[in-house]
Amino acid sequence: MELIKATVEDKSLLKNLYSFYLHDLSAYNHTLVSNEEGVFEFDSFHLIWEKDGITPYLMKEGTALLGFFLLLEKPLMTKVDYCVNDFFLYQRYRGKGYAEQIVQMLFNEKKGHYYIAQLVKNKRAVAFWKKIYQQFNIEFEENFEVEDGEEVVFQTFEVK
Repeated sequence: MELIKATVEDKSLLKNLYSFYLHDLSAYNHTLVSNEEGVFEFDSFHLIWEKDGITPYLMKEGTALLGFFLLLEKPLMTKVDYCVNDFFLYQRYRGKGYAEQIVQMLFNEKKGHYYIAQLVKNKRAVAFWKKIYQQFNIEFEENFEVEDGEEVVFQTFEVK
């Protein structure tokens, strides 16, 4: 398995992955709807390539594309070092340990303070991150907030 920093050449691929990710999230957020062509679009997608501190990663095993995630860091992040944002794995790879391996690879490479948020309604994502914290013996602080009308739970913690 490997994490590959996506480049501007991967823009079309990442845009397609985002549509799948947003489709999955639409089950928990009523404001996410497809456009007139039936595609879910991330309205700030262009910022990925324009703002410092946003790094998209592709997750692969051999030639198989597993999914992607967005890592936010300084200078964009000011209160923590990293934010794992928009974590997506194709359904066929879920529940098989791939996501845990990917997170372990990330934590091995990027030590520091993290912020991770999930929609409260997305119980699978909430359970996944709690499992990660337990598996890696991570002590975390948890809080709730309302973001864009949706209840969000978020955790902050340090990876040493």
